[in-house]
Amino acid sequence: MKRRAWLLGTTVGAGALLLGWMALPQRSRLGLASMMAPGEGDIALNGWIKILPDSSVVLAMPRSEMGQGVHTALPQLAAEELDVPLASVRIEQAGWDAVYGNVAMLVGNLPFHPLEEEREDGFGRVKAGRWLVGKFSRELGLNATGGSSSVADAWEVVRLAAATARASLLGAASLQWKLPAEDLKTARGVVSHPSGRSITYGELARVAAATPPGVVQLKDRKEWRVIGQPAPRLDVPAKVNGSARFGLDVRLPGMRFAALRLAPMLRGAPGRVDAQAALAMPGVDRVVTLPAYAGSTAGIAAVADSYWRAQQALNAVQVDWLPPPGSGPDSQRVQEDLRRAVERRDGYRFFEQGEVDRPLRAGARTLEAWYSAPFLAHATLEPMNATARVAGGRVEVWAPTQVPGMCRAAAARVAGVPEDHVDLHVTLLGGGFGRRLEVDYVAQAVRVAMDLPGVPVQLIWSREEDMRHDFYRPMHVARMRAVLGAGGEALGLHIKSAGDAISPRWMERGLPALAGPVDLPDKTASEGLFDQPYEFDDQRIEHVFAHTGVPVGFWRSVGHSHNAFFTESFVDELASELRRDPVEFRRALLRRAPRHRAVLDLAAERSGWGLRPLPAGRARGVALHESFGTVVAQVAEVSLERGLVRVHRVVCAVDCGTVVNPQIVAQQMEGAVVFGLTAALHGRIDIRDGVVQQGNFPEYPMLRLASAPLVETYIVPSERPPAGVGEPGVPPIAPAVANALFALTGQRNRSLPFAL
Repeated sequence: MKRRAWLLGTTVGAGALLLGWMALPQRSRLGLASMMAPGEGDIALNGWIKILPDSSVVLAMPRSEMGQGVHTALPQLAAEELDVPLASVRIEQAGWDAVYGNVAMLVGNLPFHPLEEEREDGFGRVKAGRWLVGKFSRELGLNATGGSSSVADAWEVVRLAAATARASLLGAASLQWKLPAEDLKTARGVVSHPSGRSITYGELARVAAATPPGVVQLKDRKEWRVIGQPAPRLDVPAKVNGSARFGLDVRLPGMRFAALRLAPMLRGAPGRVDAQAALAMPGVDRVVTLPAYAGSTAGIAAVADSYWRAQQALNAVQVDWLPPPGSGPDSQRVQEDLRRAVERRDGYRFFEQGEVDRPLRAGARTLEAWYSAPFLAHATLEPMNATARVAGGRVEVWAPTQVPGMCRAAAARVAGVPEDHVDLHVTLLGGGFGRRLEVDYVAQAVRVAMDLPGVPVQLIWSREEDMRHDFYRPMHVARMRAVLGAGGEALGLHIKSAGDAISPRWMERGLPALAGPVDLPDKTASEGLFDQPYEFDDQRIEHVFAHTGVPVGFWRSVGHSHNAFFTESFVDELASELRRDPVEFRRALLRRAPRHRAVLDLAAERSGWGLRPLPAGRARGVALHESFGTVVAQVAEVSLERGLVRVHRVVCAVDCGTVVNPQIVAQQMEGAVVFGLTAALHGRIDIRDGVVQQGNFPEYPMLRLASAPLVETYIVPSERPPAGVGEPGVPPIAPAVANALFALTGQRNRSLPFAL
């Protein structure tokens, strides 16, 4: 009885605390000036903005630069609201306070249909869900670069921080001159008065730090001079002259180098290790056995005075590799199992309306097709690497990472020190694509450095280890079924897919405080299927979650990367079956999606769809897809040259909300097309008995420069808040090319990569 009363009291108390927490206003993300690292002569005005004596500005940068242009776009936001030239804004790595967490990324992972909020009247479930998750995310403070969310997340907080700093500077000048603040103006780092008086930000900064900002007002978009302009990338000069520092560029006094070899079979481990011959080699310090950190496969590392010597030492080590318990995964068997799962198991229903089975019972005609996508590696240009030094109860790490907070936590766990005893330096990333949302390589570097106290050790994965021990894009299959009416219309849509869930596996290995496995429904498995914008009266979109035994992770555009291929190829099949033009058929299914129609129309117009015939031997294909809040339509012009697919031109129309830098948008669309084409034409990871067969670029080829298409990008003007740009250009390219190939050959490609 006492225990029952205690449980009841605890539950009531917890409920009261939760209600009290929900009633509190959302945590401010402006932060305190003390959160920014102090420097000689600089003055912090809040948690994001510092002013230097020369009136230049320092912006706290919580996101990683991996080619997406965030080190330029976020300074543009600050430069706009502070009225300073973009060239005068510098960045420094943000600290670890929750104000720097990525709220937009977590809110964007909610499994809502993108049209729900637009159709929602008042504060409905979508707005309520986003408010609640946003509030929780502000408290959690997860610092991550992913989900094409960097600009979306910074849009309000960076502008507000800069506008607040500007208001404090105006207030300081007002106090000094005893003039109304509303009579003062700011321009190019100077506060001025119509009387001719002027003073620089640098001269005002110390007084401004002690001056309340008063009324803070963001600029009206009619006043913008920096936002929306095609400013040159700030990170390009250093990358051109070689001064930019990536993870592999880190050099420290007395540094040693570690080469890595993991068990050949996924989830295997080293048994007997004979390192005697390796340790006798010149310059070799240690051979370290590595457990399976953060979801990785176990292995060994050799440490020497050069990476080449470390590699040679690895070749001399005799290891008895132990297979994992049971049989290793096999990609062909995985695909067969997934297809059986679709046929025999119930799926989680992400979206349902109407009654899909009703027309079937009435004897309506159906169209059915199976689609599949393989495992894929990230194949970043810069292989996994990290540098670590362990001494005196502290750890220092240099890492190209998308999750600095999780890296600190992993380093602390391995070294057995508190997190605040870990100093992390985030370098530039030579490609991320989701692979550097993992922390396995950081944990390994710290473990190796523990064997050489006080000595910095740089751990480098070879290309072969990088490709054979990735966290792969999962293999998925989907059964697409449509119900066709007698009048040539599509009445119902039933999609049932199967494949691994990424988010639960990532949480298990990156957040070990979670007790046991996490098996919540994962939106990423069905995104691009359940949230497609086409209107069918009857719909059911479901997914069967699988555990294939293959380590899986986030891959650029995640579930959209293959699900867009499934949906947009199948919509094209429907258009062909019903003898409808592919563009006009899509337009008819987008009656209540004007934003999608506008993007589709722009791509069709600019490509000459239905207006300008192509030369003989060429054909066009179209695809439309929304991901990360951005709608992209692509029209691909394709031919076959000596039996090989050649994509000549891709016309890309984009609605990504308010554009901060149109030049970066165009660059990201171009890069996404090349990235997506590489996967569509060449990408596949084959696994046999737990061993990945591809090991380097000869077996996992990239799209060559001579084969890259001309990419034209057209932006739909919008006053919506900014949405994602780094990933949304990837999903439509595979179906656009597949649909062009059908128009050219009459043959459907329902699996990736394309087989002709």
